[in-house]
Amino acid sequence: MSPETAKSLETKTKLLEGALRTLTEQGIAKTSARTVAAAAGVNQALVFYHFGSVDELLAAACRYGAEQTVARYRPRLATVTSLSELLTVGREIHEQERAGGHVALLGQLLAGAQTHENLGPATAAGLDLWIVEIEKVLTRVLTATPFGEFANPAGLARAVAASFVGIELYEGVDAAGATAALDALEQLGSLVGALEELGPVAQRAVRHHLRRTSRR
Repeated sequence: MSPETAKSLETKTKLLEGALRTLTEQGIAKTSARTVAAAAGVNQALVFYHFGSVDELLAAACRYGAEQTVARYRPRLATVTSLSELLTVGREIHEQERAGGHVALLGQLLAGAQTHENLGPATAAGLDLWIVEIEKVLTRVLTATPFGEFANPAGLARAVAASFVGIELYEGVDAAGATAALDALEQLGSLVGALEELGPVAQRAVRHHLRRTSRR
């Protein structure tokens, strides 16, 4: 790799991280070439040189941030062996992401998607990275349960992701309500866990009941 290429990649990374930091700390309304460049410690002309526009930079930063975050949690998600554990891990991730300011960042990205054309698809692509990982876990853990042949892991993965996004945004206006929602999800996970621990005869009965209700 030539020195010029290495320098270019370094600058682009600084701009991507600067954009994410600016969105988190100052909000979408105050995110501009000037504020991002200041956060990145580079000349603002480099925003346009490397990305063409502020909107293109924000879209790239959204994808970059999601890739970095999902990569950080991927090994932990790969160890999940039950639905109840998935919900527990989801809560752990929520707490860590909130402490790191990433919940506020998501709120700014979703708000910005209403007025910045490129942010909508980029935010959706970032969320899709999470959905792919959640779907892998659901496919793996549901196979061994009475729900395996009836559940739709792809749809459930989107429902789980949407639930956590909603809770994260809701927390900004009602922290106690968001905590109650997370508690309710964990209680649901405990109920599912109890079904997972049923013996073979009871699990066959559950499957039989599900087959009957699914044909209605």
